[in-house]
Amino acid sequence: MSGGAGARPEPSPARVVADADVLAADLLVGGPARDALDRLRSHAWTTLVASDALLDDAEAVVASLADPDLARDWRERVAAWREPVTHPAGDHPALASAYHGGAMQVISLDPALTGADAAAGLASRFPVSVREPRAFASVFSPARLYPEVVGGEYPGPDRDAREW
Repeated sequence: MSGGAGARPEPSPARVVADADVLAADLLVGGPARDALDRLRSHAWTTLVASDALLDDAEAVVASLADPDLARDWRERVAAWREPVTHPAGDHPALASAYHGGAMQVISLDPALTGADAAAGLASRFPVSVREPRAFASVFSPARLYPEVVGGEYPGPDRDAREW
C-alpha cells in the first residue's frame, strides 16, 4: 500500500470497512451482509470507513445488478453515513480505506482477502482483520467493545439500524 498525505486516525476496532461486494449485498440481498452492517448502523459510536473509490465500486455493482437510479440513491445514503477517507489511486479500495482510515476490521466476500495467506500478509503491514460477513457478525461484540472504545457500561444499541 502506498503512503498518503495527512495523519491517519488511530487504529480502532470500532472503525470498520465493508468491501464493495458486502455493501452491494447489504442493499440487494440482505442476509449475512445486512446482519454485519446492522451491527454498525445500530451504534453511533462505530464508524463505517470508506473511500470514494470504494463507494464507486459498490455503486457500479448495484447499478449493473439492479438499477442506476437505485445505485445513485444508495450512494447518497451511504456517503452520508460513512466517514470518508482518501488513498492513492490504484490501491485496493477496501484495504486502503482501512489502512488510511484507522479501521481494524474489513468485511469482505473476496476469498483473496479472507484467506489465511492474505491475513498473514496484511498483519505484517497494519493491524487489520478481514472476515466474511457471517464471521464478522459472530465476533463483533458491541457489548465487549463499548467499555474499551467509549468507556462505561454498554447501554445497548443507540439507533435504529433500518433508519440510517
